[in-house]
Amino acid sequence: MARSMWKGAIQFGLVTIPVKLYLATESRPGVSFNMLHAEDLSRIQMKIFCPVEDEIISRTDTVKGYEYAPDKYVVITDEDLEKLPLKTVRSIEIEQFVDSAEAESQTRFVKQAYYLEPDRVGRKAFALLKDVLADKGLTAICKIVIRDREVLAALDPFDNTMLLSTLYWPDEIRALGELDIPTEEIELKPAEKQMAAQLIEAMTGTFDPAAYRDEYREALMQVIESKIEGRETVEVAPAEEPTKLVDLMAALQASVNAATSAREARTGRPVSVTEAKEQRAAKGKAAAKETKAAFKTGDAEGERPARRRKTA
Repeated sequence: MARSMWKGAIQFGLVTIPVKLYLATESRPGVSFNMLHAEDLSRIQMKIFCPVEDEIISRTDTVKGYEYAPDKYVVITDEDLEKLPLKTVRSIEIEQFVDSAEAESQTRFVKQAYYLEPDRVGRKAFALLKDVLADKGLTAICKIVIRDREVLAALDPFDNTMLLSTLYWPDEIRALGELDIPTEEIELKPAEKQMAAQLIEAMTGTFDPAAYRDEYREALMQVIESKIEGRETVEVAPAEEPTKLVDLMAALQASVNAATSAREARTGRPVSVTEAKEQRAAKGKAAAKETKAAFKTGDAEGERPARRRKTA
């Protein structure tokens, strides 16, 4: 069963909605390695060492310290953190509501996502807030303290609950000016844009996350299993070296051909919008012919399809 990692309340004006936070995502463990001594392959142990006492100490003998000057520290306890004069220590303080489309462009840099679970006494108020946000197309901008740090967050309706996405503060987001991005306008030929659009269309489809997997992990596990069983290490085919971009149109055309072939092999020949309309029109004509034929058959046999009686 999932365990909540934060318990508090949403502060919505004078309304208090008790909730719990649950991590909405989890990182699957990768292939981890232990540090070994090269001489005897014994596992290396990491110890907490005190240079003043010249001895190894237990983690329980440690405290939190803030360095306010070189080698000068002040100890901060859990009690000190609990006494902080901030409402956001145990509450999600809604600061304002903004249009969701507008908020989307400002909330792209997400740290972590959390599901919200309302306590029984707050379920009606929780549902009310969620439904109004959905009906109005709004996002709630709020603040909350998580792991000894106040963070900015966005609160949105999500399925039958709400999703809290913690964000980076504006001064934590790097400016684009740090990158070497050309400022002059690049001239694009109509034919190049049309070919690029064809490539994108050939690669467009329904996103199915289940169709993707961690191929690096699979290849690494093959190597590990081969070594455990004493077999020769499986050699993974090297990735193809990217070709030098000499002719953009030629590269686009080759890409379109490759993408189209791959799509045909995966789902059959792609049908364009025009072809789809023609197919629907053909089906409509065929259905009309069948209906007409049914009427003629009924006349020939002395029967006609029953006519609906008009109602007032």
